[in-house]
Amino acid sequence: MRLSIIGVGLIGGSLGRALVRNGHDVSGFDANEERLQSAVARGFVSRAASSLADAAAGHDIVFVGVPVSSVPTVVIEALDAGAAVVTDVGSVKASVVEAVERARPETAPRFVGGHPMAGSEQEGLDGADPDLFEGATWVLTPTATTDPTAFTAVQGVVRSLGAEVVAVHPTDHDALVATVSHVPHLAAGTLMLLASEQAGSADRGPLLRLAAGGFRDMTRIAAGHPGIWPDICVENRDAIVRALDEYVRALVEIRDRVAGEDRDGLLASLERARDARTNLPIAGLEEGPFAELRIPVPDRPGVLAEVTTLAGQIGVNIVDLEIAHSSEGPEGVLVLIVPMRGVEQFEGALDAAGYRASRRTIA
Repeated sequence: MRLSIIGVGLIGGSLGRALVRNGHDVSGFDANEERLQSAVARGFVSRAASSLADAAAGHDIVFVGVPVSSVPTVVIEALDAGAAVVTDVGSVKASVVEAVERARPETAPRFVGGHPMAGSEQEGLDGADPDLFEGATWVLTPTATTDPTAFTAVQGVVRSLGAEVVAVHPTDHDALVATVSHVPHLAAGTLMLLASEQAGSADRGPLLRLAAGGFRDMTRIAAGHPGIWPDICVENRDAIVRALDEYVRALVEIRDRVAGEDRDGLLASLERARDARTNLPIAGLEEGPFAELRIPVPDRPGVLAEVTTLAGQIGVNIVDLEIAHSSEGPEGVLVLIVPMRGVEQFEGALDAAGYRASRRTIA
């Protein structure tokens, strides 16, 4: 495949290294010429494109790795230049997808919003790691207009990097990452500022010695590159504010229990938190057996998004996906491979949505 990366920073550089290692021909483009030439010299991309249009035209998939506020403009330029499929790696999806669909309704089906849930405290090409996506969750956000062929192409390349693909609606994505990614970073940064201010008003030595494992673990992400966060917070403002409001409410609740010496309430809250933390799923450890679901679907826009979003909402990983088009009539068959764990709940959700799936167990 002819692949291209526009924006060769930490994520783009890591992606390029992984794709080149997998044998792909990878073009690269970056507004920073020095960084682009460095990526070529290090072998992170196969060649430097002379322009954004050059990085898009004739390429099977273009990955856009620029700051979130610039993603819609770059995606539109890549589509206009003739890229077969375009995806991105930004951590905000709804505003990006809406902007592209509004500006280019004819070509927007070839854009598949994406977000690899992976990162590093290191910055730029020096932190680029070809194994960054191994075992990571990579969210794709198809909509009612997404071309199934485009989705399948992006999904295939992403899975070849060792990532687990989860499909959710763009708005659902933004609400989820506000809670599990954006607010945690703001919370870690705020706690680090609080500790720093206290250290500045007293003898620094004792406080720094007290900053043991728990504090370091909780504030580790505050060491991440701060430059990307103003864009993220502006673009996902509503979801982040809602999540912050809920976090503040929960902190006030726990504060009141501490102030009221409510031992039982504190213990109950901490036990629930411990159980929830213990039961967090671990990426990359999923094993068989699997089920093959064959789902007759009408040939209309939105079917793929509906089915994959249902799977994402109930936490069922789609291990593989194939679309078998019917030579007669307006229907086809969507073939999904999913783990047996959770398949009955998924079948129930499909049935409630009007889809009738047949199942067979595979090794």
